[in-house]
Amino acid sequence: MNEQVTKTENPAGLAGTISLGGELAVRRLGYGAMRITGDGIWGPPKNPDSALGVLRRAVELGVNFIDTADSYGPYVSEELIAKALAPYPRDLVIATKGGWNRTGPGQWTHNASPKHLREAAEGSLRRLRLSRIDVYQLHIPDPAVPFEASVETLAQLQAEGKIRFVGLSNVTKEHIERARKIVSIVSVQNRYSFADREWDYVVDYCERDGIAFIPWFPLASGKVASMVLERIAKNQRKTPNQVALAWLLKRSPVMLPIPGTSSIEHLEENVEAASLQLTGEEFGELTSVSEPPPSFRG
Repeated sequence: MNEQVTKTENPAGLAGTISLGGELAVRRLGYGAMRITGDGIWGPPKNPDSALGVLRRAVELGVNFIDTADSYGPYVSEELIAKALAPYPRDLVIATKGGWNRTGPGQWTHNASPKHLREAAEGSLRRLRLSRIDVYQLHIPDPAVPFEASVETLAQLQAEGKIRFVGLSNVTKEHIERARKIVSIVSVQNRYSFADREWDYVVDYCERDGIAFIPWFPLASGKVASMVLERIAKNQRKTPNQVALAWLLKRSPVMLPIPGTSSIEHLEENVEAASLQLTGEEFGELTSVSEPPPSFRG
């Protein structure tokens, strides 16, 4: 166990908080529960007890925002979250998503039809043992389904009391603006890291309008970026992952990183990043790196 993270009663709280929809205060270092499934994000984990332990340790460290999706497993991640943590702490916010079908390990197909989204949301409610999902996100726009039809379905589920807030994932600024004409959007989840800045303009848009930005694949970096990261990490006596997370937290007050792992050791390392303060020079040097990683679904 990492002794550093036990020195503070609530180490995740050092990252500060963000309000979702003006109602849900969450600490700005969450946990992404994709990696607690089997290989290829398919089937159960090799060690279910270890996965349950990671989830429980995250909450012990002060993490009160857990992100998942019905497609992780499929269903496995949601089931493990409920098994590990239900009945849930009062301040724990669970965000899940719908809009993908799974046909095998590493295989993802679009399905954001109104029928599928409704079935997906109701399935998530059962698996998570919730009467209402705090944040339900459209996992990705479906090219075969009108975007407005998908968003309208989520608005209907909200009106029925099945979800509290609506979020989007893998979207452009145009998508967000179109969605906001139908329903309030509290979060946007896109691929983003200090070295993968394709969605900088979406981060800026979210910051301006008080929408949480949830970066997935937040530790991505290529060869050049890794060299810069490692040098700064050495100077700070921290790990490269911690420096990458610290950059995200400094990048914007609406940033809500959700690094995922199946290891308690790595979880504790990630949470310790909440206490890391980069200098202006270090932040600027990392910001100047631009080296997008290979495309990856999250």
